[in-house]
Amino acid sequence: MPTKLNYTDSLKDYLRLDPTIEGNVVRELNTHLEDKSHELIESGLSEEEATATAAKLLGSPRIVSKQMYEVYSQGSWRQALFAALPHLLVAALFAMHFWQNTFWLVGMLGAITGAVIYGWCHGKPAWLFPWLGYCLIPVIAVGILLIYLPGGWVWFAATAYVPLALLVIFSVTKQTIRKDWLFASLMLLPIPIVLGWMLALELEDKLIWQEQLFEFASLIALSFAVLALTVVTFIRIRQRWAKVGALLTLEVLTLVMIGLGGKSAIGFGGWLILALLALLLLLGPALLERKIREADRKPLKLSNKSTR
Repeated sequence: MPTKLNYTDSLKDYLRLDPTIEGNVVRELNTHLEDKSHELIESGLSEEEATATAAKLLGSPRIVSKQMYEVYSQGSWRQALFAALPHLLVAALFAMHFWQNTFWLVGMLGAITGAVIYGWCHGKPAWLFPWLGYCLIPVIAVGILLIYLPGGWVWFAATAYVPLALLVIFSVTKQTIRKDWLFASLMLLPIPIVLGWMLALELEDKLIWQEQLFEFASLIALSFAVLALTVVTFIRIRQRWAKVGALLTLEVLTLVMIGLGGKSAIGFGGWLILALLALLLLLGPALLERKIREADRKPLKLSNKSTR
């Protein structure tokens, strides 16, 4: 029995599926282990030997979880379109010049908040995380706008605001990484794009800023339409390496689009830093996941030693 439990625990460490699907997969594999163990016991093995042999015959938890992921990870077209919907809404906001209409802005904010609350309370499905990313963007946008405060107020506001903003972003990202680091990358996907457009526009002058928004509205809409395509591709692909490739390729393509189309004064160095930030936000969650899982395993190892 301990071997069976250890196998199931190891399998759960590697499985990164929706809770309902994951529960069904684990139950199915447990049933298979039990059936195989009974066959081996009837052939003359002890219970412990039979359970260990059954687990060995089933295969490595890492390999089995990879196979199960590729079978069950593909979302439906309905899930893919709903996951892409927040990006499509932002694209429509700029394509139809609704960004200057308070009614549409408030309505979109309400839709994002409602979708996030519903998804968070219903098992955190894959479609939730693109919506969740837009809840973090205002936190970052306010931080960028602090640089336009007069005089010494910039440092005072930054000292008070930046630690709080980082705490909020880190706590949400950490909870997402516990489900799957790829979902954290998907959630953080629009942040470099929004920062890129904020840097490409002259925000310190309201009149020039509005003129530039009108000028670049179609290009801004196109960049978020590309993000929507990225999300659809991510949800529909089965292999994890292909999901990572889709996120990385289309993110870089969108940043290049902003750099070539915008009239930013930050120069090549600024865009290089922004590209490195995008790379960090996409692949950094993978490193954080390893640290989080190692920290979660330590109490379990200590408890197992104490029970022996």
